[in-house]
Amino acid sequence: MDTCKRWLKTGILALLLCVLSVGLSAAWWDFGGDSAPKRESVLPAGNAITDGKALLRYALPIDNEPIRKVQGSLEEIAARIRGKRWSPIKGDITTASRVLSTEKSEILASIPEERHAEAEAIIEKLNAEIDTLREALDIKDGETLLETRAEMLARVNEIEELMVTEFPFEVPSEYADLPQLKGRATVEMTTDKGDITLVVDGYSAPVTAGNFVDLVQRGFYDGLTFIRSEQSYVLQAGDPPGPDEGFIDPDTGEYRAVPLEILVRGDDEPTYGITLEAAGRYRDQPVLPFSAYGTVAMARPEADPDGGSSQFFFFLFEPELTPAGLNLLDGRYGVFGYVTEGKDVLEKLGQGDAIQSAKVVRGIENLVEPKKAA
Repeated sequence: MDTCKRWLKTGILALLLCVLSVGLSAAWWDFGGDSAPKRESVLPAGNAITDGKALLRYALPIDNEPIRKVQGSLEEIAARIRGKRWSPIKGDITTASRVLSTEKSEILASIPEERHAEAEAIIEKLNAEIDTLREALDIKDGETLLETRAEMLARVNEIEELMVTEFPFEVPSEYADLPQLKGRATVEMTTDKGDITLVVDGYSAPVTAGNFVDLVQRGFYDGLTFIRSEQSYVLQAGDPPGPDEGFIDPDTGEYRAVPLEILVRGDDEPTYGITLEAAGRYRDQPVLPFSAYGTVAMARPEADPDGGSSQFFFFLFEPELTPAGLNLLDGRYGVFGYVTEGKDVLEKLGQGDAIQSAKVVRGIENLVEPKKAA
């Protein structure tokens, strides 16, 4: 039914118009926050993060201030290069170097002892790459700075992942009949216009991410077309052929409904079944915000927070319409991941183009399927 296929367009377009009317003066979103939050969506300077990989790094459920200092210093370098502010980069490099040298034991303290040798080897590589950063800065070689920074942040991410030893909370029992992702998974999509890689985050949205990964494993998305494409807006897929608007579980013959699931910064577990606006939490910020091009979120009927199923969308972030940190989509739709490779492909895709195949290439062991009734 065409009415149901307009779920996303109707809801989000109204919100974008609201953003434009409210403007940057809106004070609903306060990025002061706690001094050392476990999960973050802004850089130390208070600027909203607009890179999906960085958002995923900050969303890891860890509490280790030294490694976050290293990460924050490296994250800042990209913005400084874009602004041709070379002098502050020296301070960023110095901070990262100092922490790696003088606070190594504090970093290792958050990692299981049996993984210390692995972590120390990564730290040794980071220290060597510090010299490459300094040499590139001396000659203002922005390309080498960015490449080395990216490699170092990937290593920092490896260290941070070693710090996560258990899933941080229990999913409410009422959702025990739904797949859950107790960690992260990487999905590769082959489309008519090229390949896309996305990382889905079960640490922040285990039910939403679990549903998506389960459907990928089933081959549900293979051959489905994108049903909506709006430039600087959304690219939506996941509507199966026929009258059904979502996934019909073959074991039960019923529509699989997925609840709205949003983890707020500072909370121990997600909020389910209600938008942050409806909950009166106007100033709260999701751990996974709509602030990156290629944000992956669950589509749903506008009036039903728990009506999502198989339809999802890539958010084609446009700063002029949806300024990072002042995005009224946050808290209304459930984000569960970000595109990490292939953003240029998103720009080429349009309505009618197809997902030729989708497969989980990493993290399938984190998928927990519900137990079937006897």
